[in-house]
Amino acid sequence: MGRKLIEQMSKVLGQSMVVENKGGAGGTVGMLEVAKARPDGYTLALSAISPLTLSPHLNKLGYDANKDIVAVAPMMYSPVYVLATSAFNGSTWEDLIAQARAKPDTVRFATSGMGSVGHIMLEQIQVRTGARFIHVPYKGVGQTITDAVGGQFEVMTGNPFGTINTLIEQGKLRVLATTGPQRAPNQPAVATLAEKGVPEANLTSLFGFMAPAGTPSQIINRLNEVVQEQVATEAIRDTLRATDNVGLRQSAAEFAALLKQESRNNAEIIKKANITA
Repeated sequence: MGRKLIEQMSKVLGQSMVVENKGGAGGTVGMLEVAKARPDGYTLALSAISPLTLSPHLNKLGYDANKDIVAVAPMMYSPVYVLATSAFNGSTWEDLIAQARAKPDTVRFATSGMGSVGHIMLEQIQVRTGARFIHVPYKGVGQTITDAVGGQFEVMTGNPFGTINTLIEQGKLRVLATTGPQRAPNQPAVATLAEKGVPEANLTSLFGFMAPAGTPSQIINRLNEVVQEQVATEAIRDTLRATDNVGLRQSAAEFAALLKQESRNNAEIIKKANITA
């Protein structure tokens, strides 16, 4: 999704844009590199917002999320699917909760790591429903999916993208619940966690552009303008719809305010649930 949007932006700006994948530590490795880059508009992060709103409450990082990074523009939010594997012998969300209540700490629940959005969702599900799962934290989505296909655990969280969507179509993964302010466009029959009575876990993954602090406001505003324009184009809207993601359009100031609010919300959840990385 990001690569397609960046390709469109490059054409509009008349500027070559090179994508470098910088994985590791929940996105904080890449964010640190951006935080240390020259604030000239030529280095940006396109990332989930968790390195700014979640990770700082769990780990000591090499950057200050409030001082070293500035918001540019949101791109989209992605619902989180709660997915059953072949190891799960039930059919519905209700079956899952019933099993984890009847036999605590026997149903394995995989997430993308300690302190991840999936982990926070899991903690909130347990608090609200009284179900007890075995948390299986992974370091990357690739191995999680491999193990899911092999039935190494009963349930997992994951955002809709190519591989996961294909496995759903093939019947190798089943969507038990989704998240978001409304049902996922491509899963209209599947209720959100809010509808299932767990609004605290009804979290989404938000993605957007960030820049090093000190980047001139005129550059931030121009980039924001281009992102908003391209998110509204038919080509990007069609790609978003096909992958079950939802485009977002906000000013840089509105995006910055959203990041602050998300950070406050996560800090409260982490403290109440006593979540550690």
